[in-house]
Amino acid sequence: MHYIRISDDPINIAPLYRKLVDPRYGGIDIFVGTVRQWTGDIETRKITYSAYQSMAERQLAKIAAPIEAQGGRVVIAHRTGTLNLTDIAVFVGVAAVHRAEAFKWCQQVIDTLKHEVPIWKKEYDTDKVRWGN
Repeated sequence: MHYIRISDDPINIAPLYRKLVDPRYGGIDIFVGTVRQWTGDIETRKITYSAYQSMAERQLAKIAAPIEAQGGRVVIAHRTGTLNLTDIAVFVGVAAVHRAEAFKWCQQVIDTLKHEVPIWKKEYDTDKVRWGN
């Protein structure tokens, strides 16, 4: 069963990883997204994340469902609120029987999350404020 959390609380990787460990799985792939300082020539100071939480949780469950129907396990945690440089913004973990599936599914989850889930970021850069997802 998948685990999904959207919260202002800091993301702690260890307990999320433990949710993926199971003797059935030979591969666990994890993506951890942090707040970076530079995007090209743009310097970021901090980011504020907001979400339409109930809709975002439903959308994340839809993303996880086909992976779990194929025997995988999905763990997703996304932080909301104001984050500083190097803070963890998102954790995506996928466990699968084989590593190739774990790699493929983890990338699929984070890519789909970025494009389809109602979570937005307000970037406070050195020159102005920018909105994105």
